[in-house]
Amino acid sequence: MALPWMESMNVWGDEASPKRPGSEAPVRFACLFSGNGFHKAEWSAQGGGSQMKLGKVLESLEPHREKMLFIQGLYNAEALKGNIHSSQTGNLLSGAPLAAGGTIRSGTSIDQLIAQKYGTQTKVPSLVLGCEKSIASVHKNYSMLYSSNISWTSPTTPTPLEIYPALAFDRMFKDTVQKTDRSVLDAVLAEARSLRGKISYSDRRKLDEFLDSVRDVEQRIDRAGVDGKFQGWRP
Repeated sequence: MALPWMESMNVWGDEASPKRPGSEAPVRFACLFSGNGFHKAEWSAQGGGSQMKLGKVLESLEPHREKMLFIQGLYNAEALKGNIHSSQTGNLLSGAPLAAGGTIRSGTSIDQLIAQKYGTQTKVPSLVLGCEKSIASVHKNYSMLYSSNISWTSPTTPTPLEIYPALAFDRMFKDTVQKTDRSVLDAVLAEARSLRGKISYSDRRKLDEFLDSVRDVEQRIDRAGVDGKFQGWRP
């Protein structure tokens, strides 16, 4: 379980030396897909840097304007050939032509190419989340697997989706996934107590807030399990 940044500690646990620079955080790549899209007139940006003016949909990102690059004018000609949902999502991250007639062939998506090269630097090389299971059928001569997956490990293999929040949490924070596992916080409690004596007062507050937030997520997942609400998307 990774800790938040603390002023009392070296960022990644080691120090730079004349022979070797200090380690750096792994660079993250995230892609979010909204199947219903956004209001085009308000999904916009004008200018750049601190002077960038964002449309209403993006207003919450204003504090990060100086770190943003808003790209416009992207065009994927392959997405227009089928003119239906399945032919417009299956190659979203590859731009590859899609096989029709029920055959499955797209292209390895950019997120998985990145994972193949850099995935060894993190505990979980790639985490692909979804709201519902993949649909194995054909619609207007195209497989519905294209509609269900934007991430592809290979041209013929969509990356498995994780639709259960509890299992996604376990993959990120636990070494093994078992129903009877104890709390992830219980597993690191001794280390947390030891760390408290080595950090500043403000960092102790930050540590407590972080651990409380993780505990809250665990409890919410547990409650969802009791209520039968963590079994993925339901209509």
